[in-house]
Amino acid sequence: MRILFYDTKSYDETSFNASLSEARYNDIQIEYIKYDLDSRTAALADGFDAVCAFVSSDINAHTITILHEHGVGLILMRCAGFNNVDLDKANEYGMRVMRVPGYSPEAVAEHAMALALSANRRIAKAYNKVRENDFSLSGLMGFNLYKKTAGIIGTGKIGAAMCRICNGFGMKVIAYDVYENPSLSDFVTYVSLDRLLAESDLISLHCPLSASTYHMINLDNIVKMKDGVLLVNTSRGALVKTEDLIEGIRMHKFSGVGLDVYEEETKNVFEDRSDEILEHSTTARLLSFPNVVITSHQGFFTKEALTAIAETTLQNSQDYIIGRESPNDVR
Repeated sequence: MRILFYDTKSYDETSFNASLSEARYNDIQIEYIKYDLDSRTAALADGFDAVCAFVSSDINAHTITILHEHGVGLILMRCAGFNNVDLDKANEYGMRVMRVPGYSPEAVAEHAMALALSANRRIAKAYNKVRENDFSLSGLMGFNLYKKTAGIIGTGKIGAAMCRICNGFGMKVIAYDVYENPSLSDFVTYVSLDRLLAESDLISLHCPLSASTYHMINLDNIVKMKDGVLLVNTSRGALVKTEDLIEGIRMHKFSGVGLDVYEEETKNVFEDRSDEILEHSTTARLLSFPNVVITSHQGFFTKEALTAIAETTLQNSQDYIIGRESPNDVR
């Protein structure tokens, strides 16, 4: 089986090659390219059985049609999200789409807490002050998380891990989800979204992007939040309506905001754009606020997670080869 691996970074190649060295994957060959997958680059997959893509890839109907015309039968998503894939078109062509639903929930949850702490305690600002020999504490005051209320939206594997972290900090943990997670029943109280917004000192988003969750954090819901709330998003950028978030920051609604994902991120993810002038950039507007911390989709980025992504993706390939159904199939 031949796989064309799009948008390759050095760490991708290292982790996948390490897993490929196992004998059980001898029938899989991977060719790595730096281009991301979209309608302009899809034809490069001519002669390949599968493509391997990421959350930033543009796998729309046109892209899928081109892949189908060049003989590709499998789309391997080396991530949990698949909202960038036109599943209807893939199903029309009988193409199989497989993902990595959970590579390291703890990696993302730990990063979410790191963002919360960084935004709350102004770590970035403090670091820059000390680098300039300014040892004053002005502008650095935060608040204790201990005995405060954490509101977790989405309690799947990552959200559940965040619940446990917040519980370990001595926080009261409340949650909102369509489905309650029974493993959290001993310390998590499920509430309505409105109650969570009103009572939480820290709100952390861990739900998938869908029609019902698109822009769920908007001005109407921001107004319902406590003054001085901490907001963290490590899930999907479009869960938050960026213009409304900026308005909420200007209203002094938030003590801090931590974002590992944001609506404008597609062109930025994993790219070095330090020499560019980013015109009309909402990212630049967000970074102009002293209480906002942004990282570039690095929540998953640990050694353990990269190994898990490689192993699951290769196992998905094996399941495809032998025609075996998998819980990782996206339908």
